Amino acid sequence: MIPPDPIPDDLFARLARSRFRSRFHLGARERDYANAKGRGVIAAHAKDFIAQRLAPALPRNDGKQTPMRGHPVFIAQHATGCCCRGCLAKWHGLKPGRELSPDEQAYIVAVLMRWIDGEMGYRPPEERQGQ
Repeated sequence: MIPPDPIPDDLFARLARSRFRSRFHLGARERDYANAKGRGVIAAHAKDFIAQRLAPALPRNDGKQTPMRGHPVFIAQHATGCCCRGCLAKWHGLKPGRELSPDEQAYIVAVLMRWIDGEMGYRPPEERQGQ
């Protein structure tokens, strides 16, 4: 099943109600890294991480493949329930045991970047276009 596009509004409300998910925030180190690299590079990293660590039908070390710190995308993965195939099933309805489609991978990257944008204080692209 491909999750609806755009990202469902209730997703972030549900994540905010989770004591575990809501405790994740970017620290100074991750913010500095994101500012130094820029949004485009962070999004490219997210795409690569998802393709390598989550997209395979049976990811290596599933459930333990995403570090808890060290990169803005890793923090975002935990904050949004995109850290392992079990969490993807629970939070996003993406069943384990099969390879993720390109559309599903793009959806995950969009979720991660929406969370990172919020943490970094970036305005969504549709708001930036109006200027």
